This record gives sequence, structure tokens and C-alpha cells, in this order.
Amino acid sequence: MRDNPVKQKLQRGETAFGTMVFELVSPGLPAILSAAGAEFALYDMEHSGISMEEMKRQFAYGRGLGLVPIVRPPGKQYQFVSRLLDLGAMGLMLPMVESRAEAEEIVSWTRYAPRGVRGAMFGGAHDDYAPGDVAEKMRIAEDRTIVLAMIETEKGVANVDEIMSVDGIHGAHLGQFDLSLSLGIPGQVDHPRIDAAVQSLLAACKAHGKFAACMAPTVEIARDWMRQGFNMVSYSYDIGLLANGLSDGIGQLRGKAGS
Repeated sequence: MRDNPVKQKLQRGETAFGTMVFELVSPGLPAILSAAGAEFALYDMEHSGISMEEMKRQFAYGRGLGLVPIVRPPGKQYQFVSRLLDLGAMGLMLPMVESRAEAEEIVSWTRYAPRGVRGAMFGGAHDDYAPGDVAEKMRIAEDRTIVLAMIETEKGVANVDEIMSVDGIHGAHLGQFDLSLSLGIPGQVDHPRIDAAVQSLLAACKAHGKFAACMAPTVEIARDWMRQGFNMVSYSYDIGLLANGLSDGIGQLRGKAGS
């Protein structure tokens, strides 16, 4: 079974870079992202309509590239977590985590008995259809899986320290846009209340030795957050990268044509 170089890198205190994927899934996407320098792809199933079947194909397309696939499931249910892990996800980002009890339940879905409730399926996609010792496969599967709790509500911010104290939660992922809605300041992601929430998240991650993850829409924002302590950074997302790149190029061409 493959290991997870992104998790290993983050555990050494280094920074890992990737991007988020909402829309543009294709057979070549994992190779394109890997060639561009991404170490992980964070697929969003919650807001995109990407299916389980497409995720299984994306995991398969990425084999051999070293690109680590992480997924935000359609919701916070065992059926989504267990199925995505069996299909080959090497990390999960659970939305709107708000309490220690919720975090503990999520962790239990990612671990086999007696430490959790994940159902047993071996010789399939997640263990590369290979034979081998089941106990060793269980160990590798649990060791390599990244479990991120999204902190994107006012209650989640209030309880972020206890959430990060849960064994098996490896990091907090900032959800600045949903958080702005929860705080009653929709879209104001540079508001002082968002900055205060960021500081609470970073303090909790530091106190418990966990990753601090974010999706930064610009290089400038990414650099600022990295200086503050974020070390798992998704640079933008597929729709934004395509739209911004195309808009910038066409804008420059139109300006040249009109000169």
C-alpha cells in the first residue's frame, strides 16, 4: 500500500501545497496538477456534484504520480467517509465540525475495530487490489489518512481548542467564507472577526501539534497566512484559476489590440 508523503511532510513541520477541485475533473487532471507542482488535490463533493464514481476514477488516474487525493465529502455521515476511504481517498476534510463529540465520532469512522467502526473491505481500490496481511493493511490505512476538521462556524471557532485536542484529528481547515456567513458578515473575509477566528484556530493547532490548513485565493493572502502559521495551503481552485487566467490574458490582448 502507498504511504502519504503530504502527511509525513506536515508532521515534520514543513509546508505542503495543492489546490481545490470543484468542477474540472478529467482523466488528465491529476497529471496536470502534479506537473504544476501540486502535492495534493482537495476535491470538493459538498458543493460540486462530483460523484463517487468520478472520485474513484480520479484516485485511479493519480496512482503513480505521488499526488495525494483529499476529499470533502457530500456531508458528515459515516457512509460517505467509509466509502471514500475504500475507494482510495488518503485524506478527508469534514465540513462544519463544531464539538469534541462530533470530532470523536468522525475519527471513529476512519478507524477499524476495536478503535473505530470502519467496515472491513480489503483487496480493493484503497489497498491497490493487492494481497497481503490484513493487520498490516489496517495499520497503513490508519497511519496514512489525514482527517481535517473544517472550522467554519461561530460555534466551531468557540470550540476549536477541544476539537483539536481529539486524537485522530490531524488539523483544522479554515472555512473563511462560511464563517463570514455564520458571523453575520457575509463575504467580509478580511473583517477583524475573521482575523480573530484565524488566531484562535492557529493557537489551537499549535497547542495540540496539528496542521493548520487553508484555501488561499491569491498568492498574497497565502503568503500572509503562511507567515502566521498555516502550513497546508491550497492555492485557489480550478474554476478560479481558469477564469482568472483567461480573463487576465484576454484583457491584455484586448488592450494590445486597442492600442
